[in-house]
Amino acid sequence: MTLTILALLALAAFVAGFVDSIAGGGGLLALPALLLAGLDPVSALATNKLQGSFGTASATYAFWKKGHIDIKANWHSIAATFAAACLGVLAVNYAPKNLLTAALPILLVMIALYFAFSPRLSPSATPARIPLTAFAFGIAPALGFYDGIFGPGTGSFYMMSLVTLMGLGVVQATAKTKLLNFTSNIASLLVFAFSGKIIWIVGLVMGIAQFAGAQLGSRFAMKHGARIIRPLLVIVCVAMAIKLLMDPANPLRAFFP
Repeated sequence: MTLTILALLALAAFVAGFVDSIAGGGGLLALPALLLAGLDPVSALATNKLQGSFGTASATYAFWKKGHIDIKANWHSIAATFAAACLGVLAVNYAPKNLLTAALPILLVMIALYFAFSPRLSPSATPARIPLTAFAFGIAPALGFYDGIFGPGTGSFYMMSLVTLMGLGVVQATAKTKLLNFTSNIASLLVFAFSGKIIWIVGLVMGIAQFAGAQLGSRFAMKHGARIIRPLLVIVCVAMAIKLLMDPANPLRAFFP
């Protein structure tokens, strides 16, 4: 791999970190970049988890430093998500990928429509619709498992559940999304580390760029709130849906000859 390709990967990671820290979906940029650089699919996925962990760690730290994350209050969500994500990676060979690939674009478009038109996405919190324990030991680990076994759209699903079910304000929801996304990323990364498929030099270079991009993006999100988070969430969800529909292996392509 030449220095030019490595520099381009770092640039892609920086932009991915910026976007991901605000609305998720950084893998839309980073993973295709790794594949274009010549990595095989398994190595690309494993290396993407490494560099992506830098971005979610960076965003989590930025939100925590500004007081938007209480680690102690979320320890049960963190522990349950970590364990579930590890199980998800171990069960990856048993995933109903055709079903997930077909359903995901529809779900992402629905989420995009919700964030585009719902009045609930605001800086202020509203009363929670479910108990914290139901989220911590039900929804959070379920999404952690999904992130380990499949992955695309996890951040959007976290945002949706935190806004609609937990009643969090937009910045708080973004902060907690980053925390739980970081947890599932680290769990997946630890399992992938034993596979020997991570290209460490590439992952670390991209990770540094991801860290810088996520720092900038998280500060941007905290400063502008719903004005920037809402449109980016809509754009990212639609972009992920389009990307999945463009895959020739997607079962929905049979309806769009």
